[in-house]
Amino acid sequence: MSEAAPLDPEDRKIITLARSARARNGVPEGAAVRDETGRTYVAGTVALESLQLSALQTAVAMAVASGATSLEAAAVVTDAERATDADRAAVRDLGGPETPVLVAGLDGTLRSTVPAGGTPA
Repeated sequence: MSEAAPLDPEDRKIITLARSARARNGVPEGAAVRDETGRTYVAGTVALESLQLSALQTAVAMAVASGATSLEAAAVVTDAERATDADRAAVRDLGGPETPVLVAGLDGTLRSTVPAGGTPA
């Protein structure tokens, strides 16, 4: 977990995008991922009767559907203390085990960063 180091501007950007998606769509979580080319994909929680996806799973799916082959970073804005195992697995599937997953509170404050393949603190 790394909260003391200054946040990279590109990581701050995906947290801001995730926070905006959450607020704009009135959903419990917002997420954003950055692919290997620097493109970003932003999503909110999907809660349909026939389809349930977290915001981070949706953002990863959007990246895959758009042709991304890897991820540089992922961020989720949530009231949960950490990213779920399923969220980290989705990031790991596309980005690999070292892809950082940033978890921010509803106000955008970074709470934790853990590698997608790492154990949550």
